[in-house]
Amino acid sequence: MALLDIFRKKKKEKEIKEKKTEKVEKPKRVERPEIIVAAKPKTKKKEEIKTAKPQRNAAGILRGKPKAKTKISDRAFYILKQPHITEKATALTEKNQYIFNVFAKANKPEVKKAVEGLYGVEVVAVRIVNIPAKKRRLGRISGWKPGYKKAIIKIKEGQKIEVLPR
Repeated sequence: MALLDIFRKKKKEKEIKEKKTEKVEKPKRVERPEIIVAAKPKTKKKEEIKTAKPQRNAAGILRGKPKAKTKISDRAFYILKQPHITEKATALTEKNQYIFNVFAKANKPEVKKAVEGLYGVEVVAVRIVNIPAKKRRLGRISGWKPGYKKAIIKIKEGQKIEVLPR
């Protein structure tokens, strides 16, 4: 049987070589008839654009005014977790700087908008610090103290944030 297999293999190899040598014809391009485009309509006034409803284009995609996004002040409590109250943080309030623990994926512009929206102050600068998780032990038992992200916010002179209500 091994002798017959040799002939079969040679036959298959010849067929593969023949297929490779054959030229494959590419499909010819079909010319499309020209599409006549009508003249553009006059542009709308700004007032008409504001009142116009969004329309769908030929592909079915909505055109016009996009959906209104939720304000950052509505989502501020997701970004700002809590004020970070320590001796150092209370000392920084004299320099118009406040420290907050923030959401781990929050960035500077989001934090700035959240503070301005929630407390109604003008933020001058935002600095963000990532505090890593730390390993802690209690006897033989070891564990991890979770990490967090904190933001140091500097506000305009003369403004205040009431972190702790009296």
